[in-house]
Parts: sequence; C-alpha cells; structure tokens
Amino acid sequence: MASTHDETLKRVKAALGEVVRGKPRAVELVLLGVLAGGHVLLEDVPGVGKTTLAKALAKVLGIGFTRVQFTPDLLPADITGSLMLSPLDHSLSFHRGPIFTHVLLADEINRASPRTQSALLEAMNEAQVSVDGETHVLEPPFFVIATQNPSDFHGTYPLPEAQLDRFLLRVSLGYPGIEDELAMLYARQGKDPLHALTPICNKAEILALQAAVPRVDVRDIVGKYIVDITRATRGSSSLEVGVSPRGTLAFFRASQAHAFLRGRSYVSPEDVQAVAESVLSHRVQLKVQARHAGLQKESVIAEIVKSVPVPT
Repeated sequence: MASTHDETLKRVKAALGEVVRGKPRAVELVLLGVLAGGHVLLEDVPGVGKTTLAKALAKVLGIGFTRVQFTPDLLPADITGSLMLSPLDHSLSFHRGPIFTHVLLADEINRASPRTQSALLEAMNEAQVSVDGETHVLEPPFFVIATQNPSDFHGTYPLPEAQLDRFLLRVSLGYPGIEDELAMLYARQGKDPLHALTPICNKAEILALQAAVPRVDVRDIVGKYIVDITRATRGSSSLEVGVSPRGTLAFFRASQAHAFLRGRSYVSPEDVQAVAESVLSHRVQLKVQARHAGLQKESVIAEIVKSVPVPT
C-alpha cells in the first residue's frame, strides 16, 4: 500500500481516537467499512458514543454528511425525497431527500417503522433511489452509518433480516474503561473535541482508497477458507439460518479491507478471523433451542471459525 495511504489512515484513526476514547477496535471496524464501500450498523445502549463516532468520521473524511433522526412517524419520503408541485407553473419536480449525501447517519434506525426502514434498501444495495418510476443515482462515495438501540428497549422495531444483510458490519462500542472514562471527562471539560476536528481526506482520496481495496490479493486457499466458514454456518446445529452468498461476498471484501488497513497487499487467515464476528453474526438466526440455552450469535460464529481448519 502506498505510504500516502498509510499516513492518511493513521491520521484518521488518531483523530477519531481523540473523540471516541478507548475504542480503537470499533474505530478500526467503522473505518474498514468505509474502505470496503459498505454500510455499518452501530448497535449498543444509548450514550456510549455511537452518534459521536459517526459524526466524527464524516468530519475527518471531509465529505457531505446528513443526519436523520428515525422516529415512529418518519415516512419513506422523508428520507428519499418526493415529487412536489410548483405553484408557478403547476409542474411536478423531484425534491431530493436527506439520503442524497455521502455519509448518511440513520440515528436510532430501529425506532422507525419497518416500512420506513425499507426505504433504505435500494439505496444501500444499489446506490440509487427510485421515486414514482424514476431512478436517481447517489453520488459516490455513499455509505450509511446506522445506530441501533437493543431490540428489547421501549419503542424499537426489529430490523428485517433483508436489511441487516445490507450492512457490511455490525459494531458494538460497549462501555469505556475507567481510565478512558475519566480522560473523557477532562477532554470535554472546556469544549467538545468533536468541534476541533478538521477534514483529513477529501472525496477523491476516499474513492482512491476504496478502489485500492479490491486489488488486495486473496490466494485461492484463503478464498476457500472464507467459503468454508460461511458454508459451516449453514450446517450449524445452533443456527436456523446461515450466511447468504451476499454475506460471503461481504466477508471477502471486509477481509481485503482489513489487510489494506494493516498495510498489507495480501489477505491472511488472520484477517479473515479478525472480521468474522462483525461481518457474519448479524446475518444468521439462532434456533429456538439455542436462544433458550442463552447462546449468542457472536459466540456461535466464534466457535464455527475455530472449527474450520486454517489454511497453511
């Protein structure tokens, strides 16, 4: 990987680390999603920095950013846009919604109805929006960062499986350690460090980074390792639904992005293992018996990864 790419990514990670303290892995995974051209679902309890991380990322990337607060009364047209009647000549024209941006923050996405959530499906999968039979292309780079509260919280709707499958990664921040939480208090004593962030990249640099990721070499034995893991989810005794072929493609690209982020021109089995839980756990469904036994999707994926022979 070119040294300029290395330096840019280091600066981006360092800047994000100043705002979201003690969560280098979460920061790396969100940045990995950008490099892979995928969408990221940030899932955790309120107040741990999900929205802050999304805002900080958009700011350091130096590209267009829009935040939409998802609520039960939000309509699909509030996101995609709609046709509006001109009072002058009574003609209809399309007025773009907030989805026409580079980074869309879908805040608390699971507080909106499934109908509104589904308005994002076409945009996330094909980078375009269809309204009244007319297609409008979204300008690249385009990616969605969605925050989600746990599904057992009051006023939440579970995301449909089809929508979950559109997210490249699911990331959980968790609570900070005691030293990081203490440092956070004093870092924000005078002003919010988010306000001090300045753009590090621009649109052209981001597109160049994204174009470089597919060129990361994946040997046949590593590609087969990826396929073996996803196929093992389909035969797991703990899972009702395994990983789809779309999930296999996402797994492949995320492994490339992880290697690229680490400054390597090839994917190793360690890259595959590093992204497996974040890429695969939200794409599977537990069997009823497994849920009653208290199993978590992440632990099932971890066991599957351990069970698949590692190529040498």
